[in-house]
Amino acid sequence: MLKRTRQESFSDKIHKYRGVILIVSIPLLLITFVLFLMPHSSSDALITNRFVTPNHRGGSRSYAVIFDAGSSGSRVHVYCFDSDLNLVPIGKELELFVQKKPGLSAYASDPREAAESLQSLLEQAEKAVPKELRSKTPVRVGATAGLRQLEGDASDRILQSVRDYLQEKSALKSQPDWVTVLDGTQEGAFQWVTINYLLGNLGKKYSNTVGVVDLGGGSVQMAYAISEKDAAKAPKLSDGEDTYVKELFLKGTKYYLYVHSYLRYGLLAARAEILKAAEGSGNPCILTGSRGSYKYGGAEFDASSTSSGSNMNKCRRAAYKALQVNESTCTHMKCTFGGIWNGGGGDGQKNLFVASFFFDRAAEAGFVNSNLPVAKVRPVDFEEAAKRACETKLEDAKTTYPRAEEGNLPYICMDLVYQFTLLVDGFGMLKFTNM
Repeated sequence: MLKRTRQESFSDKIHKYRGVILIVSIPLLLITFVLFLMPHSSSDALITNRFVTPNHRGGSRSYAVIFDAGSSGSRVHVYCFDSDLNLVPIGKELELFVQKKPGLSAYASDPREAAESLQSLLEQAEKAVPKELRSKTPVRVGATAGLRQLEGDASDRILQSVRDYLQEKSALKSQPDWVTVLDGTQEGAFQWVTINYLLGNLGKKYSNTVGVVDLGGGSVQMAYAISEKDAAKAPKLSDGEDTYVKELFLKGTKYYLYVHSYLRYGLLAARAEILKAAEGSGNPCILTGSRGSYKYGGAEFDASSTSSGSNMNKCRRAAYKALQVNESTCTHMKCTFGGIWNGGGGDGQKNLFVASFFFDRAAEAGFVNSNLPVAKVRPVDFEEAAKRACETKLEDAKTTYPRAEEGNLPYICMDLVYQFTLLVDGFGMLKFTNM
């Protein structure tokens, strides 16, 4: 969660580190989801240069309840706004935030159970909203890659069950079209708008904005502003595919936003791909001494270490193979991985934020302070952490990584290797990059 102190603004902290990769622990998607979808009087009021007004007194306030239905779990966020749509803290925090596991996609065969899994989150969210405002407070559900990957009509049935549940059980204001699956382009664009909104960059030229790479469980998004000239070079995609460039008009400025969501390249999905990519008995990415299985997307994979234990170099080869980094598949200009156009690079990408599972694993590995909202990192930091992790035995992992969830320990070598490979081989960053 975003931790904030008033002695130094979030924007001030960030601008200390211009020209480097930063890692952030904020819900990049959700604030923008609120701002774009909640009722408003004018389009310009959607985006303001202020983010929090902690000493706000008087005036009308409104609330919004947002469910982030991700592949790794469900989270609820409650936000409070003043009359100008500036965020007002709830108590001492920027928001109310509660989460639980598993996510909605884990209930593919039982849509009603999926909806009921949100009950405890809904109850806590409603308590945070004054009783007299509950009927006016919108509750919205934005599902991401977890539901996008379900086969058949499973996703639609879960969404309909959630809609019915909110109508039956919630005192909050809900509408059928407020429960939806966000496509990858929406997800990436919302993330870019959010971080640049937090920095007060919107309305400035595109070279003053920052790019975002957000690593979720099922997908990874990259978004950054590009010039009109580069936007004109964007490859034409076949019908039914998301376009590479999204045009946004914010604070009187038109932006051409390169955005792409790489489905099945999120951290949890990548584990499955790496387990499949390994050759022989066991997997060199699993910590020495680990025996078990890994379930993802309705399939189960052997997740045991090899007889020789985890190995950084062998794990790198498995991660590289899972990323499908093969220039021969690139039919456009320069590509990232899987034959995807990289947007051309440029000023809008020179300052880059990485978030979500990047932050979580960095904190678990101990090279990022989990109590800080932002920290400077380099791809080589993930490489060095991966080397240490791959040399760790499972029996020692709990002592070595006291901040890590127990279920993540067998995969800590794999996760860090994948993140390093994704940054360097996937997105083409230099190990010691000063973007």
